[in-house]
Formats: sequence, C-alpha cells, structure tokens
Amino acid sequence: MRHYPTILSQEIRALLFSPITYITSVLFLLVMGLDFTAILDYYSKGAHENPPAVYFFESFWIPVFFMVPALTMKSFAEERRMGTLETLLTTPVSTAEVVLGKFSAAYLFYLLLWGSTLIFHYILHVYARDARYLDMGQLIGGYLFIAVSGLLFVSVGVLASALTRSYEVAAILSFTLLFGLIFGLRFLGQASAMNAEILQPLKPTVELLQIFHHVDDFTHGVVDTRQVFFYVTGTVLALIFSVLGVEFKILKS
Repeated sequence: MRHYPTILSQEIRALLFSPITYITSVLFLLVMGLDFTAILDYYSKGAHENPPAVYFFESFWIPVFFMVPALTMKSFAEERRMGTLETLLTTPVSTAEVVLGKFSAAYLFYLLLWGSTLIFHYILHVYARDARYLDMGQLIGGYLFIAVSGLLFVSVGVLASALTRSYEVAAILSFTLLFGLIFGLRFLGQASAMNAEILQPLKPTVELLQIFHHVDDFTHGVVDTRQVFFYVTGTVLALIFSVLGVEFKILKS
C-alpha cells in the first residue's frame, strides 16, 4: 500500500479542482441550512421531546442522495471513458490502492461537508442560550452515525462508478442503490408480507438493518456494535466488488 498516499493526494486535488465539488458543497449547505431553519421554526411553535439535533440528523438521507453520487460518479467512470484508467493500472499500482485512494478522498470530502454543519449548532448555542436546544451527547451520537454510515454510502457510490464508463449512469445507479439501501429496507420491514409465518425468521434481521432505526439509536446515545458491523462489512464488500469490477472491465477491454 505504499502508493496509497500518492493516489489519495491526487484524488483530493482532482476533487478540489472539480466544479461539481463546489456545486455540491453549495447545494449541501443550502439544503441543510433550510432544513435546520425549518426544524427551528417547527421547534419554536411548541415543546418537543427531542432537541433540534435529533430531527436534523433524521434528514441525513436528503443530502446523501445527491452528495454521494456527485462525489463518486467520476471516480472510475470518467477515467475509463477517457482511457486514463488503463494507463494508471499499467504502473506499479495495485487496483486495491486505486480503489482505496478514490474511496478515501470522496469519504474525506463527505466528512468535511457534514462537519461544516457544526456551525449551525454553534450559532444556535450562541444565540439561543438555552441548554434544551443543544444536547452534546445527541450531537456527538449524530455525527458518529454520519461518519460510520458514510463509509457504506460512499463505498456504494464508488462501486456504482466502477461498474460503468458513463458518469451519468454511475450517478443514477448510485442513487438507485442508496435509495434501495435506505428506503427499500424500511418499506420491506413495514410490508404486510413480512408478517407471513414463513418470513417471520427474517423479520428481526430486516428490522436490525433499517437505517432509520440506526440514526435514532445513535442520536439517543445507543451504539449497537451490530449496526457498526453492518456498515463496516458492507463497506468492505462494496470495495471488494469495486476492485473486482475494475479488474474485470480492464481484462474485458
């Protein structure tokens, strides 16, 4: 893995010089700013059991659907389309190093964008001057969820890009996979078919994998190691399939 730092720095520079990165950043801050404002407006109309941070993190899926595809769609698709990926892999660099470098760069930007939302909570703390509006435990738990779940979300985006040479297709595929991961499992858990006797053994597993349950647990200070294991193993599998996808495409071409 000696070439990994070099690839990582190159990918970070590529993201820094990409207009889509800045467009995504502005859209992210705009959407989350409006969401936070709406939450405060809702919170100001009456007493609520949870502080604004809990409701804020429940909206994690909104930016994920456009931010992850935007950060990852060109990872492999654009390089394969331009023919630079084959050239890169002819150097003494392994496919795993390339995949990890691209994944790490996108993930770091993902964390950076989410980290920038700390300013919302800081402003609230400064001007509200009310401890009820800011619970540090729930805030830490929420950002921990963002960091852990982001591993899987970004790896899914990288996998989508590794499977095609069109970044538009990669973005659509990434969105579809993320939608199925976040909402598909939720719909499956609520489906009446899950009450059938033959499917009863699967119901606890489906319940465990529902991401909306995870964010609720994290923001209330409950860190279930099974949930962490789900994200870590999912990330590892997605990256392994990305490596295999890239190698297969190279051999096929």
